[in-house]
Amino acid sequence: MRFLAGSLKMDAVVSETKYECLLFDMDDTLYPLSLGLNLACRKNIQDFMLHHLHIEESQVPHMCVDLYKEYGTTMAGLKVLGFEFDDDEFHAYVHGRLPYEKLKPDLVLRNLLLSMPQRKIILTNADEAHAARVLNKLGLEDCFEGVICFETLNPSPVPNNTDDINSTDPNANKAEAVNESKAKLPIICKPSLEAMQSAIKIANIDPKKTVFFDDSARNIASAKAAGLNTVFVGSSTLVTGADLALNSIHNIKEALPEIWEGQDQSDTRLPSTPVETVVLA
Repeated sequence: MRFLAGSLKMDAVVSETKYECLLFDMDDTLYPLSLGLNLACRKNIQDFMLHHLHIEESQVPHMCVDLYKEYGTTMAGLKVLGFEFDDDEFHAYVHGRLPYEKLKPDLVLRNLLLSMPQRKIILTNADEAHAARVLNKLGLEDCFEGVICFETLNPSPVPNNTDDINSTDPNANKAEAVNESKAKLPIICKPSLEAMQSAIKIANIDPKKTVFFDDSARNIASAKAAGLNTVFVGSSTLVTGADLALNSIHNIKEALPEIWEGQDQSDTRLPSTPVETVVLA
């Protein structure tokens, strides 16, 4: 998997279809919530809060949920409250111990994705290592043009003041300056409108010709506010801002046949050469 900084450029000509790009959330959207990774992730976050940030045990569960609701992710909320910790360390702890073995290759979804003529991009709040592992476990790592993840939306700042960098150990001082700068910056993540607008810019897409798939009602509402077409995944009940609702991501073809409009339906063969996924970081 290749890593690239900057914006995605559309090189291939998209077929004459209603949509030009399909933007997918990853966790609990490309695989069902029932697998339990969400609960395992929350447990790991609470353990991190308890053992690394030394938050009172009785406060951790409700604090974890409240910060998630208020700031988009518990991690973002902890930063706002002034807790200092390394982003990579947090992600390694929270995602590194997940039961990834529950994820199995999904050939049905793979064939669906590869038959779609549009650009396909992942938009996730998770870090790049987690995204890569999930897509690999699902057998979908070559189905997407790119992955917009935590590192994409929250790039490491470049310190402006070089006067404080000690010439005897410049690397150490640069790293310290970067970490201090990151600690002062708010985390950009879904469901904020800023995150959606940043993703639109990074992916270089026209929101009116893009469909966004997500299992979160908050993310759907934000995506609609950003001008995207929206599909709520995981229930057939429409939520605020959703144009469509699907019980499963596997129901795309029945619900959105227009994705394949203008395509030669007889030519749905898988590509002979895998498409390389680009993670924007």
